[in-house]
Amino acid sequence: MKAKPKRTEQRAPGVPQREDHHAFIAAIGRVVRLSRAKRGMTRRQLAQASGASERYLAQIEGGQGNPSVIILASIARALDVPIIELIPRSNGRTAAIAQILDVLGRVPAAELPDIADLLERRAGQDAAPDRGQRIALVGLRGAGKSTLGRRLADTLGCPFIELDRLVEQDYGARIPDLIEMGGLATFRRHERVCLERIIDEHAAAVIATAGGIVSNPETYALLLRRTHTVWVKARPEEHMRRVMAQGDFRPMAQNREAMADLVAILDARHADYARAQAELDTSGDTVEQSLAKLARIAANCTAGAGQ
Repeated sequence: MKAKPKRTEQRAPGVPQREDHHAFIAAIGRVVRLSRAKRGMTRRQLAQASGASERYLAQIEGGQGNPSVIILASIARALDVPIIELIPRSNGRTAAIAQILDVLGRVPAAELPDIADLLERRAGQDAAPDRGQRIALVGLRGAGKSTLGRRLADTLGCPFIELDRLVEQDYGARIPDLIEMGGLATFRRHERVCLERIIDEHAAAVIATAGGIVSNPETYALLLRRTHTVWVKARPEEHMRRVMAQGDFRPMAQNREAMADLVAILDARHADYARAQAELDTSGDTVEQSLAKLARIAANCTAGAGQ
């Protein structure tokens, strides 16, 4: 009796193999985890905002969960990003972006920083006159944005504006209450509107922004284009010490791995913060020393602005 030929799994051209499926699911998990860290959200907060269970989110982030489109859309809404941003190496927003990514994939890694600088300069080469005398401070809380920003504004004789406080005044509630009632997307919309108003009403100002402003690409692009942006930073342990001294432990509340979360947030946001026009490291310095450095940076950034 003739043996039956062994069946082999047939797949249509272009359909990925099962190993590719696993790699793709793992890549989605990495993107979700990075997006969450970038926004300073704990897994529990993302679970509450998206409606997915914390356990299921852990499976997704670990590459073990295969999220449906509905779940992925819920996570995207909670993170306030287009769902396409959670798809790894997607076709991109346009064919041009896909082409750029393909080209960059062939560039030696050592040359990428120079190319990034070139693109940044090309995108912002005509923006200098639009920035006026506006100085915006970005970075994680605990770096000294509010303290230094207020002192710098006094030195320059211009208004000091905390973007979060302006949002609270307009909305009539504290930021945590706004987010709880309206969601993160609502807060980000208010943040964008308030930033636009500051820019329209003030040719000169010192603006302190929330650490998570980098999570909204459009708002952050507006900030970079219309202000002289300074990344105020410190070592992770100094961030933690200052935050605890302020009695404010968000977003690490009820999280025993606070330092790990803080480092993850800093890592996730590093590339975005680094797009600022200048950097100020306050680690180990007194307020007076940091203020003197910031004043020099502000003078260099705004020299000739508006002329």
